[in-house]
Amino acid sequence: MPKAYVFTRHGGPETESLVDRPPPTPGPGQLLVAVRAAGVNPVDWKLRDGYRRPGSAPAELPAVFGSEAAGVVEAVGAGVEGFAVGDAVFGSTLTGGYARYTLLPVEVTAHKPDALSFTDAAALPVAAATAYDAVRQADLPPGATLLITGAGGGVGVAAAQIARAFGLRVVGTASEGKKKFVESLGVVHVPPGPRLAERVRTAAPDGVDAVLDLVGGADLKAVAELLTDRTKLISAADKGTVPGLGGAAVVRQRTAAVLDEVAKLAVSGELDPYVTRTFPLERADEALRAVEDGHTQGKIVIEVDA
Repeated sequence: MPKAYVFTRHGGPETESLVDRPPPTPGPGQLLVAVRAAGVNPVDWKLRDGYRRPGSAPAELPAVFGSEAAGVVEAVGAGVEGFAVGDAVFGSTLTGGYARYTLLPVEVTAHKPDALSFTDAAALPVAAATAYDAVRQADLPPGATLLITGAGGGVGVAAAQIARAFGLRVVGTASEGKKKFVESLGVVHVPPGPRLAERVRTAAPDGVDAVLDLVGGADLKAVAELLTDRTKLISAADKGTVPGLGGAAVVRQRTAAVLDEVAKLAVSGELDPYVTRTFPLERADEALRAVEDGHTQGKIVIEVDA
């Protein structure tokens, strides 16, 4: 029986277990995929804790962890076009990624380029796709300056690289421990904390043209004052606060076309997924703890044997 890593109820790590679970059956517009790699993200443990995405139904328990995966198509559901058994694909999961088999909806699934590993592909659908949507939403011309709060996190690292690929200058806040790392991405580093706006003005004396907020709270409020055009204030971290400041939340496109674009950037070398650690499925608990503890740099991916 194939294995899957699940949470059986809402709560802490004590709710998790590796279980036997039969492969799901693909419905219309769905692909059954033999997982080769699955990305690990903070939202995974937040869902276990009881977080529910806006507009989503309550989780059916036990629920398999994971929102993104890459693998090989094993079966196709009714009405599926453009995919066939044996295709290498990656995308957002319907039934969790920490498993030997999962379902992917075709509208958020893309073909994996041969030059892209399963491990790197599995790291793209959540952080990199969110970053791509946010940078596109900012709609800045080449040469403009984008400020990213939280530039050292998963979405921030991807957003900085994508923005640079689009010809933007990037200023980013990150802890001192991540200063060298974000500077290696071509980001002008600014430490977070009190008097943040003042430090950003020093780092960008000509001003910033848009803000991508990945921190929220006081930092979001502080950097909002840097913009004369608040429609260029975009937040992925504090969707409740940003409208009151004149900005907007990141609008996720959730399309295969966006996955194709981030894959092209990865293949070209303009976007490095920065997978820094991998774990086998049997050690999914360790992978999740590494992300939940909040001290990781780069992406963590679970690899599944063929």
